[in-house]
Amino acid sequence: MSEHEHEHEPVLVIGATGWLGGQVVDRLLARGKKVRALVRPTSDAAKLEAKGVEIARGDMLDLDSLVIAMTGTAAVITTAAGYTGKNKNAHEIDTRGNANLAIAASKAGVKRFVLTSILTSDQTPGVPHFWQKKLTEDKLEELGVPFVALRPGAFFDQIARIGGDPFEKGRIIWLGSKSVPLTFVLTSDLATYLAEAVDADIVGGERIDIGWTRPISMREGAELASRLANTKVRVLSVPAGMLRGMGKISGKAGSRMRDMGAMAVWFDTGRYVANTSRQIELFGPAPTPEDAVARFAARLGH
Repeated sequence: MSEHEHEHEPVLVIGATGWLGGQVVDRLLARGKKVRALVRPTSDAAKLEAKGVEIARGDMLDLDSLVIAMTGTAAVITTAAGYTGKNKNAHEIDTRGNANLAIAASKAGVKRFVLTSILTSDQTPGVPHFWQKKLTEDKLEELGVPFVALRPGAFFDQIARIGGDPFEKGRIIWLGSKSVPLTFVLTSDLATYLAEAVDADIVGGERIDIGWTRPISMREGAELASRLANTKVRVLSVPAGMLRGMGKISGKAGSRMRDMGAMAVWFDTGRYVANTSRQIELFGPAPTPEDAVARFAARLGH
């Protein structure tokens, strides 16, 4: 898509009130884009409105509201994920909600749909929230929606802050083996790539891995953090088997634990690794682990 084509039309961001989506909004505004945000009727949109963002009230489970929100846009970016939130309809959002996004994009004639997917989602039918992203990609393709899926690795900055500032606490909580290398990203970097994907020279239907120059283990990540902050940061690892055992409880909590356990098992295979060649072509040099962890530490004041 040309950078100046449809420049007077807004880019719709779905998930704009979230941690990743909010940063995508900021990146788009910095690039001079008009931004429209899909916000649930009960959610506070004051911060977005203060930035000059147009608000479209709607919900991923309300197909008609999605069609209205997408109509007249230059592009759509979705960062929404029920799995990562506390919404009681989390499973519905990841299944029916994502399918609704594809259907609405088709009905509204969306010109470019940028999907936040997950690395190796097409290889993981046993990890429910990974697989749902793959199914969303397939639905977009089936309906002929011009889309690009960015497939990031695990969010190092979000994981490392589970339980508080890892530098102050002196530990990072991790799921599975702490010695198996895998691909990580920083939320801020992915936000930049998502915003740039609106205008990037991308072929419709591309799935693009997103990550650092090399995979690292969480133990190596903690060692990098320790050196940068001049304080010992250790890894507290929850074994995949323990998570799967906790998944035997009934209800939504058990379902979530089974999902997390399956994800940890997949991490432990060593196959959660990105091929960043296309990322580099489109968005420039990939971050090194050293650079990324240093920026993460700096943001926390260390």
